[in-house]
Amino acid sequence: MNQPQNPNTQNTQNTQSYLQQFSLAGKIALVTGAARDIGLEIARALAGSGAHVILNGRNADTLASAVQNLMAQGLSASALAFDVTDKAAVKAAFAQIAAQHGGLDILVNNAGVRNRKPLLEFSDDEIHTMLETNLIAGYTLSREAARLMVPNKSGRLITVTSIAGQIARSGDAVYTGAKAGLTGMMRALAAEYGPLGITSNAIAPGGVATQANAASIADPKINAHFATRTPLGRWAQPAEIAGAAVFLASNAASYVNGHVLYVDGGMSIAM
Repeated sequence: MNQPQNPNTQNTQNTQSYLQQFSLAGKIALVTGAARDIGLEIARALAGSGAHVILNGRNADTLASAVQNLMAQGLSASALAFDVTDKAAVKAAFAQIAAQHGGLDILVNNAGVRNRKPLLEFSDDEIHTMLETNLIAGYTLSREAARLMVPNKSGRLITVTSIAGQIARSGDAVYTGAKAGLTGMMRALAAEYGPLGITSNAIAPGGVATQANAASIADPKINAHFATRTPLGRWAQPAEIAGAAVFLASNAASYVNGHVLYVDGGMSIAM
């Protein structure tokens, strides 16, 4: 005679099943700009969910220190130093990933630079530098990642944009334009590669307490304005962005494609 199942046992089994959807065990992930701040915390979260994470950055020593930090926590990580604007280096890096790991499951386009000043103060070279890092690199990296994902008809393209891709402020035109461009790229790739089992989504952080924002955080006037502008009334910590990356990389987001996930404390919806 079958014994009635304990409802508490049933709930526990369901919970475990749901949690398993967030597992990234056996996955290979590349996170660009991963030596510090948001990139490092995304790498930590992906590795903590079971993936082997390849950390990218330009400075090999800084990158090595970040990898050691993760490995000391028992996480699986390695370093791959290259400049995301160096086309030859990008192709060589993906060839190395294919040779060492047999493919790539997750790409997080996170590398970026910020140069806040009015457009009239930008030289042509400065504009090109910003666009090469913040926009064009997203295309080249996504293209090379797709080459490795298409044969398996599976993969996750995740692009870190910004609320600056949705709303603008004075003195930040080049950065804002680049982030808006990334959002358009992400949606186009969602349409192009969705039929092949590859999703493309974006994370749009609001104000995050990174090294790049340290001066703004230290400025009482800017800090006070930010506190009133954001419903949660504070800056995010880099680790608070990482959970969104785990979700978008996991099976829990298997039907999420072409979406911008705002992680901004409500700034993008508040007046």
